[in-house]
Amino acid sequence: MSNAQIEIQLIASLVAIACAIPGTFLVLRKMAMISDAISHSILPGIVIGFFITHDLNSPILILLAALTGIITVVLVEYIQKTGLVKEDTAIGLVFPALFSIGVILIAKNANDVHLDVDAVLLGELAFAPFDRLMIMGADVGPKSLWIISVVLTITILLLFAFFKELKVSTFDAGLSASLGFSPVLIHYGLMSVSSVTTVVAFDAVGAILVVALMIAPAASAYLLTTDLKKMLGLSIIFGVFSAISGYWLAHWLDASIAGSITTMLGLLFLSVYLFAPNKGLISVMYREKQQRTEVSLLTFLLHLKNHSDENERHVNHLNEHINWQKVQSQTVLDLALKNNMILIDNNIVSLTQKGDEFTSKAIDYIITNEDSQIEDMKDDFFLFRG
Repeated sequence: MSNAQIEIQLIASLVAIACAIPGTFLVLRKMAMISDAISHSILPGIVIGFFITHDLNSPILILLAALTGIITVVLVEYIQKTGLVKEDTAIGLVFPALFSIGVILIAKNANDVHLDVDAVLLGELAFAPFDRLMIMGADVGPKSLWIISVVLTITILLLFAFFKELKVSTFDAGLSASLGFSPVLIHYGLMSVSSVTTVVAFDAVGAILVVALMIAPAASAYLLTTDLKKMLGLSIIFGVFSAISGYWLAHWLDASIAGSITTMLGLLFLSVYLFAPNKGLISVMYREKQQRTEVSLLTFLLHLKNHSDENERHVNHLNEHINWQKVQSQTVLDLALKNNMILIDNNIVSLTQKGDEFTSKAIDYIITNEDSQIEDMKDDFFLFRG
């Protein structure tokens, strides 16, 4: 493995970590798409900064781009607070307008300059090792590596310094204000960090990958845990894993590095979305099937309790009477037998003492609708939980 390959993977990993930290809070605050708005709307800030300095490497570009990102957030929130439109609509109004201004400025005033929309949007990690930082004539590594390292260090320091404030304001803005933390100040601080992170990652990875690295790892982690610290850790792990595996996928396919990393992020999220233990699609579908079966069982037991006539409790009659398919009827019958809730004697179904007690409690719950009773039923009897 060459030095360039190591540097590319290191840059991609640091960008992934830097994006995962603010991305986690954006996902929790239901503001995921604001990262997309920021990543596009900072284009006019970059262009104006270039017009002022005539230097693509000037830090003024970063400052003006970050300022434009903050302006984007302010405009989105101002439009949203009018109550006339929702947040997603406000985002859809603001960032295309600002992005278009940047495109027009490039088309009119920078046609002869190496500053084009494709480079800004797509980025190219493969070129990052060629832009070196020279200090007193000594090559100290890729410039983007040092820039993203500085931003990441600042982000981590701010995270440790304001973790409690971020946590409280993210989950309960009212409590945050009552404790003396300013939710507005913390919010704009988070938006500022998101803007700066987006800007400094532009030159190396482009806007599309920045959005993917901010949202996909955090969204994947969100499906796996409800603990904020664990979510942050999982987001970082997922981001770094996708960055490195995406690079080698691009190397194997001879394809775009940014595209390959984004593909790995998508595959990772799809895997978690399908197979997460509690929130995954398969788990949810299985749990819903269990719940439908439990409801069917309860209906079956109520029928037995309310009918003393043997004809009403005959095995062959139950399917017709309750209007179930034979497969479902057999499933419910087997489940009731397995849990010792019924007895079958000469094809006549009767409740056991356990089944009778359970059904009585179920009737009480239906009448009173007290959650404590249904929880007690689950603890005493059910079913799939043992």
